[in-house]
Amino acid sequence: MRLAQFLNATCVGHFESVMRGEAGTREFLKVECKVFTPVPSNTRSNLHSSTSHRQSEAAGSATTVLTVQGLIPLQRPPCPFPWTTIMAGVGDEIDEVQWCFSQVKGAIDDDVADADIISTVEFNHSGELLATGDKGGRVVIFQQEPESKNQPQCRGDYNVYSTFQSHEPEFDYLKSLEIEEKINKIRWLPQKNAAHFLLSTNDKTIKLWKISERDKRPEGYNLKEDDGRYRDPNTVTTLRVPIFRPMDLMVEASPRRVYANAHTYHINSISVNSDCETYLSSDDLRINLWHLEITDRSFNIVDIKPANMEELTEVITASAFHPNQCNTFVYSSSKGAIRLCDMRMSALCDNHAKFFEEPEDPNNRSFFSEITSSISDVNFSHSGRYMMTRDYLSIKIWDLNMETRPVETYQVHEYLRSKLCSLYENDCIFDKFECCWNGNDSVVMTGSYNNFFRMFDRGYRRDVTLEASRENSKPQSVLKPRKVSSGGKRKKDEISVDSLDFNKKILHTAWHPLDNVIAVATTNNLYIFQDKLN
Repeated sequence: MRLAQFLNATCVGHFESVMRGEAGTREFLKVECKVFTPVPSNTRSNLHSSTSHRQSEAAGSATTVLTVQGLIPLQRPPCPFPWTTIMAGVGDEIDEVQWCFSQVKGAIDDDVADADIISTVEFNHSGELLATGDKGGRVVIFQQEPESKNQPQCRGDYNVYSTFQSHEPEFDYLKSLEIEEKINKIRWLPQKNAAHFLLSTNDKTIKLWKISERDKRPEGYNLKEDDGRYRDPNTVTTLRVPIFRPMDLMVEASPRRVYANAHTYHINSISVNSDCETYLSSDDLRINLWHLEITDRSFNIVDIKPANMEELTEVITASAFHPNQCNTFVYSSSKGAIRLCDMRMSALCDNHAKFFEEPEDPNNRSFFSEITSSISDVNFSHSGRYMMTRDYLSIKIWDLNMETRPVETYQVHEYLRSKLCSLYENDCIFDKFECCWNGNDSVVMTGSYNNFFRMFDRGYRRDVTLEASRENSKPQSVLKPRKVSSGGKRKKDEISVDSLDFNKKILHTAWHPLDNVIAVATTNNLYIFQDKLN
């Protein structure tokens, strides 16, 4: 129900402030609006309001101004006036976050080995650990150091905590196919004890890793020497009680489970369920549901493979579980559609519960439309109310209650639309960019070319382009916003679209779940930025 319908009035004023509350489905407003039609007495009596008479500047007649200062329970407005469109009308000044350089990890060499290229980045649920995977099959985990008492305004740096080889190159002899060791995805499991657990996957095999600390070692075995050699039982004359001795801290990474032989095609996504017992994995045509304790079988919950492969029109590009509802998951396709499935409806979720797709704008139709509309990443918001999708040119925010069109669309690099032919020739048009939410779902972030990354403030409709570069790698140096000129006369601080380096790209980004700390991967370097603390 719209606010105008609630007041039986036409609102032409501006929003003074918007306060969002999570009390069920209620929202709270403080709004000033001009009322040209009478407000029913029973409605007015329920509001803490004040009225005054002002002279209309346009017509010179008196109008009633109703200032609503109470807390009004509202439902989110339906289409065609989504809630976020109303929020865009807020005109108050806000303090912009100033992002500054914190750290950069990786070698400076211009000649980068293919195995060193970062292929995924992921914070754990507390943000204390940051994991990266590369094309060489390695997983590197960084741990945030405690904040210094002498400098409370400075956050702790991320230093290497553990490095291990997660996957090795393999060869499928039945299909004469090489299986790369490249890490496609890393997903952390919620921490339940002192150890940490994460899932890592390459194209075919998923592994569950346990990362634990050890600062004591056992000594004084009866049948084994301290160096590991076994003793002759006949020489044992006394019984000793083994004891633990302190030792230097050692971080161990050990594989606890290996989930293999379940995917015919390359795995593109893994997602841990909110029940903390199951997870899903998806490839081009199928999605499987696994139990973390069972490695020899999984349940196929989506299968879009046609009987005749010549009839294949789309493939699965990404999938994700709902953060709160263990029965709900979504998957996206190469046609730009998103399907939401409910596992309570049937064991096989080939028939979706909801279908999200935006009608194509005929004005933007081109030869490359089918390629650029393919969704490369899909993520639920932390609240579970929205989901975000990333295609080649834009980010779209969808309300799970509205399937017809997204409630927000952000153009990431619209200036590249005129360069699609060149991007097709050098295969850049097939790059798969990821996207992420900040901790309270108010800002979204994704990568672009020339080592640029983009942030979009959902509430105030502001966006900024920043650059990850070693030229701005002085500690606490503030990042300057960058602008790209798409044509015509170029301003002094703008960069021409023709001078962008398409070999420098940010495909993988991650946002600290509790703080304004972000991590972006540029080829073999990991940049960490944070907001400027006063």
